[in-house]
Amino acid sequence: MIEVNELTKRYGGKTAVRDLSFTVRPGHVTGFLGPNGAGKSTTLRLLLGLHDATRGSVTIDGRPFRDRPRGLRHVGALLDAGDVHGGRTAVAHLAALARANRIPRSRVDEVLREVGLAGAGRRRIGGFSLGMRQRLGIATALLGDPPVLLFDEPLNGLDPEGVKWVRGLFRRLAADGRTVFVSSHLMSEMENTVDQLVVIGRGELIAAESLTDFAARGTRQSVTVRTPDAPRLTVALDAEGASVEGDGDTLTVTGLPAARIGELALDQRVLLHELTSRTASLEEAFMELTADSVEYLAGELR
Repeated sequence: MIEVNELTKRYGGKTAVRDLSFTVRPGHVTGFLGPNGAGKSTTLRLLLGLHDATRGSVTIDGRPFRDRPRGLRHVGALLDAGDVHGGRTAVAHLAALARANRIPRSRVDEVLREVGLAGAGRRRIGGFSLGMRQRLGIATALLGDPPVLLFDEPLNGLDPEGVKWVRGLFRRLAADGRTVFVSSHLMSEMENTVDQLVVIGRGELIAAESLTDFAARGTRQSVTVRTPDAPRLTVALDAEGASVEGDGDTLTVTGLPAARIGELALDQRVLLHELTSRTASLEEAFMELTADSVEYLAGELR
């Protein structure tokens, strides 16, 4: 379990993280989301003791990470796949970490097989593609078979097969009872992978809840209606104050629930071929709920 309590980090006059509190529990894949500059990377580094907090505390399974002399046996992390010596082979890199953390040498071959790099273990890392480096970073995180795992943008450079594999890996790790905390900008993959979310903006907490609850907070909920008598139904919907967009026999309605639309159609003797409620996607809810926390806007001069 990861527990963050009133965490604050300042760099000179800039506050990167402000009074941040949340808990990441085992048995779930928890996504860590926020606009660029929100403080996600700073928070992950604070979790691992790579930066000192200005105020507040961070514990992993009840203790600060720095208090664990064999860290990889307790927490596995991928923060930057490029932060590795390119002149070493994958086997040499992992073997050195295994020795330093008193991890059996046999784990090196095991994790290389698990991430699909068994045939590249003797190659120098400098010749690896970005996707291969990502796989090696994941292997490093898995090396100590830890109960807690942190991943920052783990899908960068992976092909579709690799993305599917990572999605399954995270779910399996969580099903084993581990704590899995994943930061990513790929909303579609987060929607398909995580079940819990921690969302921050400008260093402050926006939400810490289930994916379903967060998406439901988005106001862009609509109902799709298909009918051969779209004009007549549109008049009735307009009279009820709904917003209606039409495309042939298909209407997109906001402002009224599906049940009320069905009642109006019945009252007007309008035949319906489809009546489907649609909630906001994760991306839509994220864009809406973090709109006031975006620090850098494309196309805008400040």
